[in-house]
Amino acid sequence: MKIGILADTHNHLDRTRVAIAELIEHDVEAIFHCGDLATSEILIACSVMPCYFVFGNHDADEVPYLTRTAQEQGATCLEWGGEVELAGRRIAMTHGHLRSDLQPLLDAQPDYLLTGHSHMPGDWMDGPTRRINPGALFRATKFTVATLDLRTEDLQFLTIPR
Repeated sequence: MKIGILADTHNHLDRTRVAIAELIEHDVEAIFHCGDLATSEILIACSVMPCYFVFGNHDADEVPYLTRTAQEQGATCLEWGGEVELAGRRIAMTHGHLRSDLQPLLDAQPDYLLTGHSHMPGDWMDGPTRRINPGALFRATKFTVATLDLRTEDLQFLTIPR
């Protein structure tokens, strides 16, 4: 199973739609959004397939709307952080702006911990956990998203046109 990972879209709907189309081209089967959606329209765009998301610091005022949209679209809201299991892999996700949200997830030692917030792509090990940040679709030198094959562990960063 291959997943698409994005973060920090900050209500850039057209760019998000381009990114989702690119992820679909790369055969992803689920979308993970690491926060800072900023509006429900972004969540709707991501919900063209199974979608998991968390709130980011720019989502605080939108929590009721994002929660309602998630229910309407069938998306899975992990609130400020949570974990799911897909294809036998434990995938935790939080935006990454608060250590109090990040540390308990990291302490649980999932296979992957997906975060955003820094607007910079990254891939590193933190103990037994692979940490992945897909980059951002706003306020970044290069706009990026990522694909992760849960079977082969192959990670690819995709550049999204400005």
